Amino acid sequence: MTIEYIDKPEQLTELCNRIIQEPWIALDTEFLREKTYYPIFCLLQIATPEWVVCVDPIALPDLSELFDVINNPAITKVLHSCRQDLEIFYKLTGKVTTPVFDTQIAAPLLGFQENPGYAMLVSSFLNINLSKAHTRTDWSVRPLSEAQIHYAADDVIYLCKIYQIICQKLDALGRLNWLDKDFELLNNTELYQISPVNAWLKVKGKNRLTGKQLSIVQALTEWREKTAQSENRPKNWLIRDDLLLELAKLQPETVDELAKVRSMNERIVRRYGKIICRLINEAKIKSPIAITNKVKSAKKCQKQEAVLDVLTAVVRMRADENSLNPMILASRKDLEKLLSNEAESGLLLGWRYSMVGKELQGLLQGQYTLRLSAENVLISNNEN
Repeated sequence: MTIEYIDKPEQLTELCNRIIQEPWIALDTEFLREKTYYPIFCLLQIATPEWVVCVDPIALPDLSELFDVINNPAITKVLHSCRQDLEIFYKLTGKVTTPVFDTQIAAPLLGFQENPGYAMLVSSFLNINLSKAHTRTDWSVRPLSEAQIHYAADDVIYLCKIYQIICQKLDALGRLNWLDKDFELLNNTELYQISPVNAWLKVKGKNRLTGKQLSIVQALTEWREKTAQSENRPKNWLIRDDLLLELAKLQPETVDELAKVRSMNERIVRRYGKIICRLINEAKIKSPIAITNKVKSAKKCQKQEAVLDVLTAVVRMRADENSLNPMILASRKDLEKLLSNEAESGLLLGWRYSMVGKELQGLLQGQYTLRLSAENVLISNNEN
């Protein structure tokens, strides 16, 4: 298949005319993010079973015409592990690209592990081992070599084939529409724009902090996110997560005290030391935002563990009946969430609810009865 390289406006217009005729297209991006907060968009690959193109966003900084067509709701966009790609599209257009079919989300319904890699799917479905020769390529450097372009194009050429195979297999199993709710969740704009106020929720280790310490982490994390965004630099270049926790525990009040904290960058101290100390001092007298899930980490008693074991048995049974990996259907943590905070449980959404969530909920509410045989776990509805 000939790979077209699109770097002129007239080529872009012709491409748009082609895309508008298609029911679906495969998409992928190449970008850099090592030295910036926001991804640097370097290449856009688009393919159908009949053609494949690589669009150069560096040569064509105005892609509004193209994204008007791509965002057409009549065209399904096929991607693999789409979150970062959709983030780029959202940043460029201010819109969430829909509808989307993510092969990484779909493949587990055919027995694959959770979050399978693209290379794994290509190998499993097509018996092709992808090259890793350009994994570390600087995609912002021009001109791109023919080898680089072919490497990038492979990501959508094989994606087209994988998508068709997955759809055929899911359709044969009657599972094609099971993914509708999962894909609808990708429409949430909060996935693609990080709120500085809520950035602390992603800091690992926050659950072990006391009130004042948590308040400090929340204040510093919000400042870090805002500064990283405004300066377009990686947030960990400012303060790493482990150092945030250390500052929350040591609580330096002056720039001199801050400078003595191990691993504290001298340049960061010189530039932001006063701001950091002010935020720490202010946060110490403020009440932190409560961690709603802190109770969940408490050690469970033997009776609670027994309940989880019973629910796990039901999950394994339903997974076996549907030729699924039990971890895809529900992990131990998923079951714990169902017990402690039912409203937030993913088991009550989409195909997981139909397959096992409804039964688990019914068992916990006394609507279903569980019986054992020598070879099976039997569940009956008490209303029947």
